[in-house]
Amino acid sequence: MEMYQAIILGIVQGLTELLPISSSGHLYLISDFFFNWNIPDAFDIALHFGTLLAICIFFFKDWLNLFKGAYEKIVHKKDNVDGKIFFYLVIGTIPAGIIGLIFDKCLEDKLRHPLIVGTALIIMGILLYLVDKKSKSDTDYENMSLKQSFLIAISQVLAFIPGVSRSGATITVGRSLGVDRESVAKYTFLLSTPMIFAAVILKLGVFELTKEFFIGVFTSFIVGIFVIKFLMDFLKKGSFKIFAVYRVLIGLLVYVVYFVR
Repeated sequence: MEMYQAIILGIVQGLTELLPISSSGHLYLISDFFFNWNIPDAFDIALHFGTLLAICIFFFKDWLNLFKGAYEKIVHKKDNVDGKIFFYLVIGTIPAGIIGLIFDKCLEDKLRHPLIVGTALIIMGILLYLVDKKSKSDTDYENMSLKQSFLIAISQVLAFIPGVSRSGATITVGRSLGVDRESVAKYTFLLSTPMIFAAVILKLGVFELTKEFFIGVFTSFIVGIFVIKFLMDFLKKGSFKIFAVYRVLIGLLVYVVYFVR
């Protein structure tokens, strides 16, 4: 692959993995639908590794506190918010990871079609807009319940459909359960960490340490850092409307290009 392809896809990954607009859908559309770039699996892992680093570094203090909280809860039997959230993440990640892995292996390749991606972008965009607009914000990050956290985590399995978006699904479910925007975004980022880590580990065998690999990692990492900062600041006052509208417009564009070609 060419250097410019690595840079473009790194930017796309950094933007779309961390916003509720679907990284798998965008990467497929750019590399296979709009263009015919024939991107190797090894490079896809490089892109995910870059965004994983971005999440880990941005939320490093949060993860440190989560592990400290879990230690306090297990060893010293002290109840605390970080310990509670840590175990919520564990409880939600294990079943979501197993189900997601089964669906990914059995169905994802069969669903890589432009009309499926376009439809998923549009439907999830409409759902995200309606749910975000009509839902209350009764619960913050510290006061999430086990039921809320588990349902948010399980919704990640929908990400096996290109165009749905892992964060799009978790944010939509979280908002429907009354979790405020900033809190559900933060929980989504923390929840994605073990999932992306597992995806990278499972595909270590296809790693190819080329210059394009490192460019993909670096680009998706840098863009990812800025995107996380932007989203967390934006949601203090903004809503998910702009992302929902974008999803619908891109989905419609896919339909137009598909039928006009």
